[in-house]
Amino acid sequence: MRDPYSVLGVQRNADADEIKAAWRSKAKSVHPDHNQSDPGASSRFAEVGRAYEVLKDPERRKRYDRAVDAHQTILQQRQAAREAAERAKAAKANAEKVMEELARANARRAQAQANAKAAAPETQAAEDMVERIFGAAKDAGASADEGRTTQDSEASGKAQPQPSSFSSGSAAGTHKNPSEGGNIAPEPRPLPVQAVDLIASLVRRIRGVNAPPEKAPDHAVEAHVSLEELLKQSWVAIKLPEDREVHFRLEPGMTAGHVARLKGQGLKVPGMLRGDLLVTLKLVTDAKFRVEGYDIHTIMPISLEDAVLGTETHVETPEGPRQITVPPWSGSDRAIELEELGLADGEGNRGKLVVELRVMLWEKPDAKVTDLMRHMREGLYV
Repeated sequence: MRDPYSVLGVQRNADADEIKAAWRSKAKSVHPDHNQSDPGASSRFAEVGRAYEVLKDPERRKRYDRAVDAHQTILQQRQAAREAAERAKAAKANAEKVMEELARANARRAQAQANAKAAAPETQAAEDMVERIFGAAKDAGASADEGRTTQDSEASGKAQPQPSSFSSGSAAGTHKNPSEGGNIAPEPRPLPVQAVDLIASLVRRIRGVNAPPEKAPDHAVEAHVSLEELLKQSWVAIKLPEDREVHFRLEPGMTAGHVARLKGQGLKVPGMLRGDLLVTLKLVTDAKFRVEGYDIHTIMPISLEDAVLGTETHVETPEGPRQITVPPWSGSDRAIELEELGLADGEGNRGKLVVELRVMLWEKPDAKVTDLMRHMREGLYV
């Protein structure tokens, strides 16, 4: 069966009168007698009738709404689980890719360091020492070492100086021959692989800062409360689908239709934080009072003579009887307001109790009153 709300063309918050009016309009437009040439008119007319049967009964309508809400919640949970699984899969793939790049970069870095060490271990160590101690004076120190080496060779009387790390025949080939002129300038050391450091920093950041888990969707429910509970600001218990009961207290500022948000009290979805619980307050029908905002309305019947002449009487309120004055010549369009007898508005004040007057006739007709009304309407005749 299709959604009865869409069949009748009404919103989910439509009241009984709107639903009834929509059903009459739809039934009239799709009635088979008015659509004899349409073979599908009978089925549409029956569908409209079934939709109205569901929505006109408050209990059946509540059961249908709860079933729809539960179905939507399940769909939201499944969608959230699918999205979480996709995000986890993408994060895992990115992490594996980063680790592979890091391993390859480390291997290249280790190979470069090994090659440099094998090519000129003594020269590399000397350059490191000179750079640490003398800094920018490395070139000057290298020239002084060259002069001392030449003098030592001449004093020893050897025909040829022994090969050194500064000779042109070194395996690394990183220095010029002194006989060719010019200063001895060591070839620059291999630069570190900056990409390796960048990837390593990225991995450390990823591992060091864990993103918080995603929050599950909010779950909406209804709580049916009485006018007395709102006035006393009582505790309310709500049963959730997962066999869990949540309690919260009614506070000033809450009235019929108010939506209370309970943090972290929503549905539990694996791998996600609990969402919030949104509780919409529904007022239980009261035979004596109705609530409009923070004001409480009640109807008080008065007799015809009290309406014309006025009277002192008592009216029932949620906090007991109160005396009121009915002014003379008060019709059914008159309302008497009693301050600070309504609901708390959350700002330290309370709404009003609005007493709506209804002029009532006697149970049996009165001949004198009937003659008086006839004379007032038609005039006096002799």
